[in-house]
Amino acid sequence: MAESSKVYDVIVVGGGHAGCEAARAAARMGMETLLLSIHLDSIAHMPCSPSIGGLGKGQLVKEVDALGGVMARVADLSAIQYRLLNTSKGSAVQGSRTQNDKTVYSHTMKAILEGVDRLAIKQTLVEDLLVDSERVMGVRDHLGVEFYAKTVVMTTGTFLSGLVHIGEHRIRAGRAWEMPAYGLAQSLVGLGFSMGRMKTGTPPRLRSSTIDFSRFSEQGGDEELRPFSMFTEKMPLRQVPCFIGRTSPETLEIIRKNIQHSPLYSGAIKGVPARYCPSLEDKVMRFPEKEGHRIILEPEGLETEEIYASGLGNSLPYEIQVRLVRSVPGLEQAQIMRPAYAIEYDFVRPTQLRPTLETRPVSGLFFAGQINGTSGYEEAAAQGLLAGINAALKARGEGPFTLDRSQAYLGVMVDDLVTRGTEEPYRMFTSRAEYRLLLREDNADERLLEFGVNFGLHHPKTLAELKERQGMVKDEVMRLKTVTVTPSDAVNEVLAGVGSKPLSKPSSLDKILKRPGVGYPEVERIEGAPSPLPQEVIRQVVTRVKYEGYVRRQEAEAARFRNLERVRIPEEFDYAGIPGLRAELKEKLKHIRPASLGQASRIPGMTPAALAVLMVWVKRQAG
Repeated sequence: MAESSKVYDVIVVGGGHAGCEAARAAARMGMETLLLSIHLDSIAHMPCSPSIGGLGKGQLVKEVDALGGVMARVADLSAIQYRLLNTSKGSAVQGSRTQNDKTVYSHTMKAILEGVDRLAIKQTLVEDLLVDSERVMGVRDHLGVEFYAKTVVMTTGTFLSGLVHIGEHRIRAGRAWEMPAYGLAQSLVGLGFSMGRMKTGTPPRLRSSTIDFSRFSEQGGDEELRPFSMFTEKMPLRQVPCFIGRTSPETLEIIRKNIQHSPLYSGAIKGVPARYCPSLEDKVMRFPEKEGHRIILEPEGLETEEIYASGLGNSLPYEIQVRLVRSVPGLEQAQIMRPAYAIEYDFVRPTQLRPTLETRPVSGLFFAGQINGTSGYEEAAAQGLLAGINAALKARGEGPFTLDRSQAYLGVMVDDLVTRGTEEPYRMFTSRAEYRLLLREDNADERLLEFGVNFGLHHPKTLAELKERQGMVKDEVMRLKTVTVTPSDAVNEVLAGVGSKPLSKPSSLDKILKRPGVGYPEVERIEGAPSPLPQEVIRQVVTRVKYEGYVRRQEAEAARFRNLERVRIPEEFDYAGIPGLRAELKEKLKHIRPASLGQASRIPGMTPAALAVLMVWVKRQAG
């Protein structure tokens, strides 16, 4: 039974962080778009930590903002604490993070989506994909209603064959008590997709009024609130602290004595967990030498008593969870409002994707978020935005949009997924980016905003504003390089104030700024700019000057990288006929179908010698 004869340009399945970005982007690009979600009250829900950003993740949020997505803006409208992480290190590895009111975040995102032209939103459970001759035609829901479209974006989160574990209890759910998507998982298997299974989890939520916060250390936010989005003018919500504590020896003993009741250790859970975000029972068993583990109490909002107990994640039976929680100093009387649980779910192995996030087996079908083996709201949103843009481009018959590893963290993540795949929940870290000095939070607009303008996701005036800022940065860097300062008591007094050696001979301002401990305030005291500069301009100026040599080297490395990326490999290239390549490598090349020599170079098992052979045959075929 068809909903109607209407054929949408884009259908997005799933209303999580990936689905919201995909649907909004496609509709803003002029496509008739339909968003289908299991529960409209859970759009952009935060089922785990009520926060946005962090190390590596903050860069993704800034990139979403620059490309024309909305996560950063919604984060600012719902933020109840701002923190810039890694401030003791260079700007390339710093990351912005907000604590958020999860209800405000969800309601704000839903309101934004409801205000987008050409975007229809419906509540239903999608059970099947409609495919004809290896091309997607639409979807069918649990009531048998069919929705037709030129392209479909799947953003199913943890709902594919979702199974919640609390001790010996098993609940078929996509997350705490929401309907799972078992039929859709079977549909994907039937289409020939290679699937895997992963596990994640979430800690208990505690009632604030039952916690003795005096036993915890208060962790406040930054005094200077730096918004996530370049378009944010006001952060409206009251700022509140988090609280840090530690488990007790009794906590560890409770886990050790009851580990047999954990489905993670009893063998009940088959999904692969994340190594970098282990549950508490996993940490206790893997690191027996540790006498305690850190706990962070994070408020879930301003109008709720629920506290997210980060660090207490587990899948133990409820009665053991109560004992475990109350063994922590300060939580002796704590009430659990929602129990901790583990959830395992199906994902599609991402080496079956193109760099556009379109699937190879089915044309017009795109995947984004946890269905690709990633974890985290930020990773999902970035993929959703890319998939939504490409679904819209395909629907209107235009060429694809991709980003490489030298352009964006989003490019790094997608290349990792489609080239190397993942066997555990993939999380973005700054260490994954070879060119992270070029991919800073403060220059995401320089790298990506023009793409957003071209896609119609930004107003054209934003590009003019960017060019103006770029001009200000360029002019100030040039001024610092050309203004020479001579030694004087006044100058040396400024330098002495930050522990820097006195000036013994004339020096340009940029060389003074490069000194350890010297910041822009000291340069201003020595020789201020003709007119005050915006803080975002000053931050970019300081980074460019202080890291000039390192940036220049990375730019040279990125140029060499792009030379390999320019050597394109045809989709139908015959790898079987290349002599000198191992059979195993030929199979990997045939499976992954790298789009370029650069992508081929990153396939596991590719050696310099094999790459040289491949280069010869690719160029020979190109004629």
